[in-house]
Amino acid sequence: MSITMSAPRRAPLFGKLRSALGGIAGVAAVTLALGVAAPARADTTLLNVSYDVARELFKDINPLFIADWKQKTGETITINQSHGGSSKQARSVADGLEASVVTMNQANDIDMLAKRGLVAADWNKKFPNNAAPFYSTMVYLVRKGNPKGIKDWEDLAKPDVKVVIPNPKTAGNGRYTYLAAWGSVLQKGGNEAQARELVGKIFKNVPVLDSGGRAATTTFTQREIGDVLVTFENEVQLVKKEMGQNFDIVYPASSILAESPVAVVDKVVDRKGIRKQATVYLQYLYTEPAQEVIAQHFFRPRSEAVLKKHSASFKPVKLFTVDDVFGGWDAAQKKHFDDGGEFDKIYQKK
Repeated sequence: MSITMSAPRRAPLFGKLRSALGGIAGVAAVTLALGVAAPARADTTLLNVSYDVARELFKDINPLFIADWKQKTGETITINQSHGGSSKQARSVADGLEASVVTMNQANDIDMLAKRGLVAADWNKKFPNNAAPFYSTMVYLVRKGNPKGIKDWEDLAKPDVKVVIPNPKTAGNGRYTYLAAWGSVLQKGGNEAQARELVGKIFKNVPVLDSGGRAATTTFTQREIGDVLVTFENEVQLVKKEMGQNFDIVYPASSILAESPVAVVDKVVDRKGIRKQATVYLQYLYTEPAQEVIAQHFFRPRSEAVLKKHSASFKPVKLFTVDDVFGGWDAAQKKHFDDGGEFDKIYQKK
């Protein structure tokens, strides 16, 4: 986990990854008020606890919200960011990290906080689209020219293919990757045993099980480990944009819908008296300016107008949901990712 500042300007991804590797983390804040430097003391401070692949997105959205709120209310808001593996972040909040809001990459992490009484039981009804202002899916980043000829999930199970995937126990995109591979078999008419066999072979090919998605990207792009990285579409698009001479993107025949849900952490905001600011901050993610930034970062926006404008960035892909294939996140968690579940059984055999 790291806590960083919002910033209106985005540095190249390669440099950010290298910085993250250096282990330098600090707590800072960025404020913006109509183009004029804000006072050192903010009227309100929010902490957005999020997953690691979204750090650049919120660095660009936060200054827009800060300026918008300042113009409308005269109040200066500081937004601090905390990033890491999604499930690891959720556990940090459960253990006492005082998040004002959580912006995760899977509903399961927020459900856990709801069970602890930290967020509302009906949190996914507090905002539109199941409280997910954007979504993504799982695709492949391969070495330039795709030398291993990787096209679909079955290719990740070949004995000579090394696959970089973060740990499904700590990272949301590791969990989505696992479920996408498992579900791809069922979508083609296969059975559970065949799905288990495919996923087992894939994870047997994983040389490094990083704790989060950004660490996995670093392993693949900078440490040059592996033949293919499986991660969110937005992450591979950013790598391709900034280091495209070294990589290609491959879309599988089918993949999983990966919604990015958000929630207000009730106990924290009520104690600090900042519920209104935290709620409006999450509502802002659905506005056209924020949706535009979301699309520019290669997340799929909910706004049909913005999605149409950026349609060239989002290749059509057959998506299935956790609800449709696995009976929802609770069922998927219990069967596949709880201690002693399918993932533990599969990985212990590696």
